[in-house]
Amino acid sequence: MRIIIEKGEMALSNSLILLLSSCSLFFLLAVARKELALDASDDEAYHFHTLQQSSFLPSSICNPSTLGGKKSGSLEVVHKHGPCSKHIEDTVKPLTVEEILTHDQSRVDSIRAKLAINTGKKDTLGSKTTLPAKSGSTIGSGNYIVTVGLGTPKKDLSLIFDTGSDLTWTQCQPCARSCYSQQEPIFAPSTSTTYTNISCTSTYCSDLNDATGNTPGCSSSTCVYGIQYGDQSFSVGFFGKEKLTLTSKDVINDFYFGCGQNNQGLFGGAAGLLGLGRAKLSIVSQTANKYGKVFSYCLPSRASYTGYLTFGNRGGGSNVKYTPLSTSQGNSFYGLDLLGMSVGGTKLAISSTVFQTSGMIIDSGTVITRLPPTAYSALRQTFRAQMAKYPLTKALSILDTCYDLTNFTTVAIPKMILFWGGNTNVEIAPEGILYPNGIQQVCLAFAPNGDDSDVGIFGNVQQKTLAVVYDVPGGKVGFAPGGCA
Repeated sequence: MRIIIEKGEMALSNSLILLLSSCSLFFLLAVARKELALDASDDEAYHFHTLQQSSFLPSSICNPSTLGGKKSGSLEVVHKHGPCSKHIEDTVKPLTVEEILTHDQSRVDSIRAKLAINTGKKDTLGSKTTLPAKSGSTIGSGNYIVTVGLGTPKKDLSLIFDTGSDLTWTQCQPCARSCYSQQEPIFAPSTSTTYTNISCTSTYCSDLNDATGNTPGCSSSTCVYGIQYGDQSFSVGFFGKEKLTLTSKDVINDFYFGCGQNNQGLFGGAAGLLGLGRAKLSIVSQTANKYGKVFSYCLPSRASYTGYLTFGNRGGGSNVKYTPLSTSQGNSFYGLDLLGMSVGGTKLAISSTVFQTSGMIIDSGTVITRLPPTAYSALRQTFRAQMAKYPLTKALSILDTCYDLTNFTTVAIPKMILFWGGNTNVEIAPEGILYPNGIQQVCLAFAPNGDDSDVGIFGNVQQKTLAVVYDVPGGKVGFAPGGCA
C-alpha cells in the first residue's frame, strides 16, 4: 500500500512539474512577445518621426524666430509664399504648388546648363533694353527673402537671397522698358547721393561675364548688365555702385550691383535678388574684408515661420558638423560630396560611385532635392516599404510618391540621414522629408534626375531648420540641427 502511495505521489509530482514547466514556458513566451513588441515600439520611436496631421496644413499666422535677427550682420529670412511676407503676396497672385514645382524644374535644368562644359558662346548686350540671349540663362530665382537698405537716404528693399546666383540687382526708376509689381517703391538712383554708374572700361564691368553668363553691353560709356533665369524671368539695366545697409551697424560702401531698367518675371513681389555665389561680384566676395567670406542661414520649418541670414558668423555653435567643399562643380556653385543615405535606420544599398559620377551641390533656391535615378530608386523603394500602411495617391508634378493622409490623426514617417564627406552625418528634419499639397496629397520631397550623370542638388526643403554654415576660406560647409529655434 505504501509503495502504491509513493508511486501515486511520484505521479502527482511529475504532473506538477509538467504543469509548472508549461506555465513557465507560457510565461516566458508571453514575456518574450511583450519584449518584442516593446522593441518594435522602441525601434519605431527611434527610427521614425510621429507628426500630427495638422502639421501638413498651412498657417495664416506669422511666428517670428527668436534667433538671428538681433545679431550683427544678420537679416531676417521669410518665405515669399508665407504669411510673414503677406504684404508681398498682396502684390502678386501666389503660385500653386504645381507651378512652384514646374519653376523648380526649370531652375534645375538651368543649373545643369550652367555647369555644362561648353560655355564658350556669350551674347553681347547692345543696349539697356536688349534681352540677354537664352544661351546666357542662369538659374531661376529662389524662395526666401531678406530686407536690406540701399542708397542715401536708405530705401528698404526685399530681395530674394540665392546661393546659386552671383549678381545682386534691384529694379530701378525710370524703368526704361518695363518693371513688374513689387512690394516697396522702386529704387530711384537719382534721389540717392551715393549712387554711381560704372564705366564700360572698368574691370568690374568685365566681371559681369562670370556673374551673369553674358558679355556686358555699353550705353553712353555706362556698363550694361543682363541676366536671364531658367523660368525666362530677366533683368537688364545699368551696372552701378551704391551704399548697402544690412543693419545699422553693418554698412557696405561702394557695393556693386545691377540697377534694372527692364525687368520681367515671377519674383513674388520682391524688388530683386541678393547673390550669395562664389564669383567676384557676389556679396560674399565683395564683403570679404568685412566678413571673411563666411555666412550662415537657417530656413524656417514652415512658411509661417522666419529664419535668418547672417554674415561673418559661423552660427550653430559647437554642434556644427563640417563637410569639405568640392571643386568638381566649378567655382560658381557650392559643391559637396554625398556618400550615402539611410531611411528609417536602413542604409540604402547605393554604390558610392553613383554619387561620385553625379556630384552634388547645395542650393538655397532649388526647392526639391534631386538625386541620381539609381539612388532615388533605392530611396523610393525603401520609403514606400516603411510607409506601407498609408494609402498612395496620384503623383504631384515631379513628385511620384504621394500619400492620402485624410483618415490619420498622426503619421509616423521614417527618419532620414545623409552621409557627407568628412564623416559628417546630417539628419533631415521631419519638415524636410515630405512636401504637402493639402492632406490628401503629401509627397516624398525628393525627385530623380534624368540621368545618373546629372548633378545632384541638395534643395531648400531638406535644409529646413538646419543652421547651414558656409566657410569659404576654410573650404567647408557645416550643418547643425535646430538652427532657427
